[in-house]
Amino acid sequence: MKKIKIYHYDAFSEFPNLGNPAGVVFDGETLTEEEMRKIAEKVGFNETAFPIKSDKADVRIRFFTPGHEINLCGHATMATIYALKTKGLLGNTTELSIETKAGVLPIRLSSTDGIHITMRQAAPQFQEFKGSLKDLAYAMGIDENDIESECPIVYGSTGTWTLLIPIKTLAAFRRMQPNNQLFPNVLNEMPRASIHPFCFETYDPHAHMHARHFSSPYSGTIEDPVTGTASGVMGAYFARYINKHAPSLELLIEQGQEIGRNGKVRVYVTDNGNVIEVTGNAVFVNEFDVLI
Repeated sequence: MKKIKIYHYDAFSEFPNLGNPAGVVFDGETLTEEEMRKIAEKVGFNETAFPIKSDKADVRIRFFTPGHEINLCGHATMATIYALKTKGLLGNTTELSIETKAGVLPIRLSSTDGIHITMRQAAPQFQEFKGSLKDLAYAMGIDENDIESECPIVYGSTGTWTLLIPIKTLAAFRRMQPNNQLFPNVLNEMPRASIHPFCFETYDPHAHMHARHFSSPYSGTIEDPVTGTASGVMGAYFARYINKHAPSLELLIEQGQEIGRNGKVRVYVTDNGNVIEVTGNAVFVNEFDVLI
């Protein structure tokens, strides 16, 4: 048995036990891929990150759900960079690059009013959803007429694919009871995608969009509290389908209120919707060991 030290950070929040929890493990060089997955399963967070050496960037980060490895995770990136910075492993650098399975991506750090981390995401991609709205609504535990028909339902990715579903009212989010096991049969084009309902009503009057994020059943989790990659692709969606003529946008996206994990992600969209960056922060919560 190996004893592995886990550092728990909450991302997209200044306060412990809000935002999105992530595990960070610094022993990645000594671990196999299956050991990383087992650690993520033991930790039980939506994602656990493993920073390791890279020959392409300043650091490579591997991201694991309890079920499998994923290409990119926004909140676990925030947690990892915050961990590296606060442990003195980045020195005074304010710009660096990370190698991920979604590509090599730039990171910027600013330390005004705490440490804020800005990460560039992969170029946005979209694909049409052709499935049943009735089945989709049923899988989320809401009515078909809760879905906003004036906006398109599309798969979107800035590193990880999710189905973006416009919802009419904030009230519908409080009624959502997802049955994740139904997702693969509803998402015929991308059975392994997650589901990301959103609306333009918000709890915070300063926020532009509200969302929840329901995990693919293959990931081994149910709901992601505050999702960095999905927030990024929401910004790309806003630029492509809502505000089509703005060359750049800055959006504040809220998530997590329904499950008591309030968090916020700031999204920057430039180059006519082709460049997506998200800014957030993190906070250390505790450390613990798992055995594999």
